[in-house]
Amino acid sequence: MKIAMIGSGYVGLVSGACFADFGHQVICVDKDPAKIDKLSQNIMPIFEPGLASLVERNVNAERLSFSGDLKESVKDCDAVFIAVGTPSRRGDGHADLSYVYAASEEIAAAITKPTVIVTKSTVPVGTGDEVELILSKHLSPDQFAVVSNPEFLREGAAIDDFKRPDRIVIGAEIEWAKDVMSEIYRPLFLNQSPILFTGRRTAELIKYAANAFLATKITFINEISDLCEKVGADVQEVSRGIGLDNRIGSKFLHAGPGYGGSCFPKDTLALLKTAQDNESPVRIVEAVVQVNDQRKRAMGRKVIQALGGEARGKKIALLGLTFKPNTDDMRDAPAIAIAQTLTDAGAQVSAYDPEGMEVATALMPNVTMTKSSYDAASGADAVVIVTEWDAFRALDLEKLSSTMSGNVLVDLRNIYHPADVAKSGLEYTSIGRN
Repeated sequence: MKIAMIGSGYVGLVSGACFADFGHQVICVDKDPAKIDKLSQNIMPIFEPGLASLVERNVNAERLSFSGDLKESVKDCDAVFIAVGTPSRRGDGHADLSYVYAASEEIAAAITKPTVIVTKSTVPVGTGDEVELILSKHLSPDQFAVVSNPEFLREGAAIDDFKRPDRIVIGAEIEWAKDVMSEIYRPLFLNQSPILFTGRRTAELIKYAANAFLATKITFINEISDLCEKVGADVQEVSRGIGLDNRIGSKFLHAGPGYGGSCFPKDTLALLKTAQDNESPVRIVEAVVQVNDQRKRAMGRKVIQALGGEARGKKIALLGLTFKPNTDDMRDAPAIAIAQTLTDAGAQVSAYDPEGMEVATALMPNVTMTKSSYDAASGADAVVIVTEWDAFRALDLEKLSSTMSGNVLVDLRNIYHPADVAKSGLEYTSIGRN
């Protein structure tokens, strides 16, 4: 089938490349000429493991191409996916849908045959209705159908998530649109990936509900980790003990400095606004957002406490800046709030991250970026593991200790065993453990 993907960011590029790998003819559209030029040279705008080779393979096979011309790209397509950004709107937290609506207007003026218009972007309940209204001003009902097809991609594992999904959610109201979507996803259906057909509004809410629930699990175990420290329990054993219950499950029960990234922060806020607008508040999610925001700066204070309560004039090294490993995404990363808390307290902060430093430099102007973990730790009074990159899981702790001026190691991801750290002479602080 012929597919156009409007938006060549994280979701659009990964989805478009994977659809092309299934054998579909895909064109990815973006308004940024520089991005299109780089993609045409196989230069990826984001870091995602395996993406560059996937794109290159499908471009060489002439199944995947890139364009800045939306009108020309969509005119003969069977399906047009809208995968533009929906950031939190400044001032009120609502999802900014201006890019979605602008794309819909352009699509309405360009399609030349009955076409399925698919919202792949994460959008609040009812957005599909608005897209349908925009299209209906220019097209007759038999010329289009609007479908919701939310994405469930984890940064750092997006390609595998797309090709081996837990489920595919398709919100469609018209039978021929369901047939088109079934054909698009037929390779996954043959692999027995579950496809859930729902109403369009239900599909839109599934995405927000899923992310809010996962954010709740993260926040819950983070609060339990604080309690563990007070009562002398081990949060990792608590996590394992409750996670072995099949009703709970072990995923997203790892204590840490709080969630960040492109999805959970903005999606929980958007869900809150939708609930408030419909006079059906979601109090649990309200608490999750509040607790997570407070936790990030609390982790900065935890580092200061590990230094004896005073950070002024001291050097602190942060290892890991991105919100999670295997991505260069710095959006709402806990490292930003932690670094700000430390610099506000008078500390000098250095940092190293395998992929995120180029983006982080603009966001953290008071932090000195370095070339390696040991460069960051050189002369430091404390080293803080913020993101659990594989590169930090087997550090030479004795070398790290000899490089530092002080002896404090704060592990906000619990990737080391306290006894192993003790052998190196470092004073170890972790999350939810003695």
